[in-house]
Amino acid sequence: MLNKLVPRQRVATIYELALAELWSQGIRGIITDLDNTLVGATVPLATPELVEWLKHLEDLGFKVVIVSNNREARVSKFAEPLGLPFVFSARKPANAAFHRALAIMNLPSEQVMMLGDQMLTDVLGGNRLGLYTVLVHPVSLIGEGFFTRVNRRIEKMALRIMKK
Repeated sequence: MLNKLVPRQRVATIYELALAELWSQGIRGIITDLDNTLVGATVPLATPELVEWLKHLEDLGFKVVIVSNNREARVSKFAEPLGLPFVFSARKPANAAFHRALAIMNLPSEQVMMLGDQMLTDVLGGNRLGLYTVLVHPVSLIGEGFFTRVNRRIEKMALRIMKK
């Protein structure tokens, strides 16, 4: 079970991703978490730097879908101005939202990367479906919900166990 919590790659920020390398490995789609992956949980809209990065993804040919456990109001307010498809109230790590995102992109799981900041939701969910998982350091810890804080404590314990 613990091996399902291990990402294929870890990066400090999304901007560190070697996009050309991912493309050469056959990755064509990106399922991304929203809060503390793309922007902080209290940031309502994309930053100019993020808008530029997303445009670069589009220029390279990547398909992108936001999959978030957050409510529709939060996710739609963020994704719609960017023209990005999204899945809200995803209940990650459950499979249903990941399957919806794959269907939106019309891509098989082996061609899709899951990008997120939590091992227990993003990495576990992505690994269960055979996605290329990337764990990013949280953009900010400010404004995180109760369950996210609990997950982070569990992640710390799991990491200690895995190191042994």
